Amino acid sequence: MSNVTSEIKKAKSAALVLATLDTETKNKALKAMADALDDNRKKILEANAKDVSNAEQMAKKGDLSDSLVKRLKVNDEKITGMIDGIKDVIKLDDPVGETMSSVKLDDDLILYQIKCPIGMLGVIFESRPDVVPQILSLCLKSGNAVAFKGGSEAKHSNKVLFDVLTEAAAEAAVPKEAFVLMESREDISEILKMDGDIDLLIPRGSYEFVKYIQNNTKIPVLGHSAGICHIYVDDEADVDLALAVTLDSKIQYPAVCNAVETLLVNWDIAEEFLPRMVKLFIENGVEVRSDKRAKRLIPKDPKVIDATDEDWDAEYNDLIISIAIVEDIEEAIDFINKHGSHHTDAIITGNKEKQAEFVRSVDSADVFINASTRFADGFRYGKGAEVGISTNKIHSRGPVGMEGLMIYKYVLVGNGQVVKDYVGKNAKKYIHKKLDKEFSL
Repeated sequence: MSNVTSEIKKAKSAALVLATLDTETKNKALKAMADALDDNRKKILEANAKDVSNAEQMAKKGDLSDSLVKRLKVNDEKITGMIDGIKDVIKLDDPVGETMSSVKLDDDLILYQIKCPIGMLGVIFESRPDVVPQILSLCLKSGNAVAFKGGSEAKHSNKVLFDVLTEAAAEAAVPKEAFVLMESREDISEILKMDGDIDLLIPRGSYEFVKYIQNNTKIPVLGHSAGICHIYVDDEADVDLALAVTLDSKIQYPAVCNAVETLLVNWDIAEEFLPRMVKLFIENGVEVRSDKRAKRLIPKDPKVIDATDEDWDAEYNDLIISIAIVEDIEEAIDFINKHGSHHTDAIITGNKEKQAEFVRSVDSADVFINASTRFADGFRYGKGAEVGISTNKIHSRGPVGMEGLMIYKYVLVGNGQVVKDYVGKNAKKYIHKKLDKEFSL
């Protein structure tokens, strides 16, 4: 048995202990984790500086993308964000044991559906060291054990964050064995085989990375394979609002999955809107890839090039955007459903009927009206943090917070009832009455 296999089996056992911890103990551990991050800022920044330096050298050689280097960087502001995320998790209600439903089957025979942790999670991610405090805090509060495998480009950052957080939690009576950090590349192949021990895998990274995980394991996978997000600017849009929202969606942080990649513009507003929009893009270093109709309305510039068919299915994660003209909202919706990744798509319009049509018809996890696609985020949704973004249609969808780490069990409380009394000629009848009753013993 390999070392990582042994550690994950221990973590799975520790998950049973973690699931029984009371809210006060978990919140005390979370506070200790937030304080530890604050106390160890210098150590975290020093470790991250090593990773960034190495990553920049790799990027120069073409061995690492610029977008991964951007995601890797940690500064004081990001550490403060990590701390705030943990503090928000403290404020969240403890979901473990929460009653989802109660049904009276018969007198003195009540069936409860209650929330419980999934159990043993595996998180595999590229760059982004802030994944460690996000997911560790959510797993602790929800009573789940977790094994992390980060990319080698972030090994120093991940190690110091993991050690700081788990040591702080252990001092607050949380079993340290419940959390595992895997550091070798071979560990990924090992854990993908552990469908008997790992209950859910959460990959976070590029399209190719997530697809590889999905295609090489029997373990259920929560994730999204791409972030091809769209904005449709309708002919009844407020132009100034559309300019501000679209620019933010592209440039606020272009290296992430909720940045807009394709802009669709209604023909009837294109002449007024597009020249101003493209000017803003160019001023902010964005390369524009335009279809032929849009290009006629855009001033010539080296940063404006012809779009190819591949651009409509591209996730750039960079300062690049593709632009197409559409005739109406129906064409925009068809385009999004055909080329999108069902992640986040937005409409800019003042027309309520069109807003409703867009919400009904766009088949995405997040559908926005007059707002930046960058809002598609667990922290911004008030989830404290997120374990990832899911475009799945089962279990959990969109930015996934603590609710995505929960499943449920049925608890039947009786008083000696037996099934034989409910079958046959003189069978007793079930009542099946819904109750508003919390489970308690």
